[in-house]
Amino acid sequence: MRTVDRLLKWLEWPINLLLWAGLVAGFLMMIHVSVDVTGRTFFNRPFAGTTEIVSAWYMVAVCYLPWAWLTRHDNHIIAGVFERIGTAWFGFWIEVAVKIFMLFYVSVFAWQTWLRAAQQTRAGEVWEAAGGFINVWPSRWVLPAAAALMGVYLILRIIRDVGRGHQPQPPKLDLREGGV
Repeated sequence: MRTVDRLLKWLEWPINLLLWAGLVAGFLMMIHVSVDVTGRTFFNRPFAGTTEIVSAWYMVAVCYLPWAWLTRHDNHIIAGVFERIGTAWFGFWIEVAVKIFMLFYVSVFAWQTWLRAAQQTRAGEVWEAAGGFINVWPSRWVLPAAAALMGVYLILRIIRDVGRGHQPQPPKLDLREGGV
C-alpha cells in the first residue's frame, strides 16, 4: 500500500497544476469578456473572436482541467441516500462501486475524446471568427488529458480503498444536539 500512497502523493502535483491552469483560464476568460463588453459598450468596437475563444478554449479548460482535483477531494455529486440506508460497511462498498463506475465512464470518455482530438488535429480544426480563423484543435486535447489523469487517480484510489478495506470511523460529535 505504501507504493500506492506514494503514487497518489506524486499525482497531487499534476492534479494541482491542472486545477490552477483551469483557474487561470477562468480569470483570463473574465478579463477577455470584460474587454469585449467594454469595447462594445463604450467604443462600439467589440474584441474580435471573443465568443469563439471563450467557447473553444477558456470554457474547455475551466470545465475539464479540475476533474482530477474534484476526484482527489471527493467533491463529485453523491447519492448520500444509499449510504444512509445501510451500515458503514455497506456505504464503503457503495463508494468503491461508484469509483469503479466513474472509472469505466472516464475511460470511455478519454478514449473517445482522444480519437476525436487526433482526428481534429490531423484536420487542423479552425473556427471562423470576425477577423479570420482561430485554431481550436489544440484545445481538443484537454479533454482526454484531464480524463486520463482522473482515471489514473481513480485506479489508484480503488486499489488503496479495497486494499485497506473498510475502516470504521469514530462517531462525529454534533455540538448542536447537546454534545460535549
